[in-house]
Amino acid sequence: MSEPRRRMSGKERREQLIQISRTLFAEKGFDGTSVEEIAASANVSKPVVYEHFGGKEGVYAVVVDREMQKLLAMVTEALSASHSLIKLERAALALLAYVEENSEGFRILVRDSHAASGTGTFASLINDIASQVEDVMVDEFAGRGYDPKLAPMYAQMLVGMVALTGQWWLDVRRPPREEVAAHLVNLAWNGLVGLDPRPRLTASSRGMEQRRAQLPPRPTDKELREMGKARERELKEQEKIRERERREAEKLAKEQEKARLQDRRDAEKARERELKEQERLFKEQEKAREREFKEQEKIRQRESRAAEREAVRQAKLPGRTDETEPDDDPADKQQRPLRRN
Repeated sequence: MSEPRRRMSGKERREQLIQISRTLFAEKGFDGTSVEEIAASANVSKPVVYEHFGGKEGVYAVVVDREMQKLLAMVTEALSASHSLIKLERAALALLAYVEENSEGFRILVRDSHAASGTGTFASLINDIASQVEDVMVDEFAGRGYDPKLAPMYAQMLVGMVALTGQWWLDVRRPPREEVAAHLVNLAWNGLVGLDPRPRLTASSRGMEQRRAQLPPRPTDKELREMGKARERELKEQEKIRERERREAEKLAKEQEKARLQDRRDAEKARERELKEQERLFKEQEKAREREFKEQEKIRQRESRAAEREAVRQAKLPGRTDETEPDDDPADKQQRPLRRN
């Protein structure tokens, strides 16, 4: 018998629901996804979804917040470089890397925002990234003699250009993201007047991409979906195994109970037979005693009749008459005169 499947913890169930909801929201959007679909895909009941998130709005907010934090962290890391050009290159690469490796998440972010997302809209995400780029622009403007007050506007322009390009590249996926990033930076850094006809990333940024390529590849959204489906199949199979084991255990318990009842009935029948046998033996003993008593009574009666016959026989022996009184004294007999015949 195989080992019973380990039940999912609350944390594991919550993570499963988040991943399934992420896929459904990316495919159908918020309005096109229902709690019933989320529950059915996770092979749970609707109350489980409500228990963890309070409804579709709750799980949507969690999914959006996670994607925003993931993208923001990647862009923030890219902006930690020292040179402004490298910051711009790496920020563009980070956004395109997120689009390529997290297509589902990006589709969720760029869809028409829903009230359930709260501040978790793509526009608010762009604002968060732009606020960080703004600091870079302020330094650049100060060094070039431009008005630093214009930095926020230019930051929005720059980030908006990269974000919209990312939305376009989400579907076409060509040219490769490194080439797209190079053209983005070419336009943003050089401007239309000073466009370089053959833009390339700096050696530092190319080296970062090469190091990224040497890292184990991240699973694609399709692979993640396949892994999720495989996990669901595994969970269903384990559920079937556990259900089968439960039925077998119930069947075994019933058989054992049936065997115990049969043993009890057999013991009761054996006890009844024993009592009947004892009763039969007792009756036979009683009958034997009665026969013995009757036989002894017959013997006594025979002895009594024999004694009576012996007494009669003794009474009829010669020399004894009826007139003789056994108690008469012989001396009286001598004095008594003989009667004449």
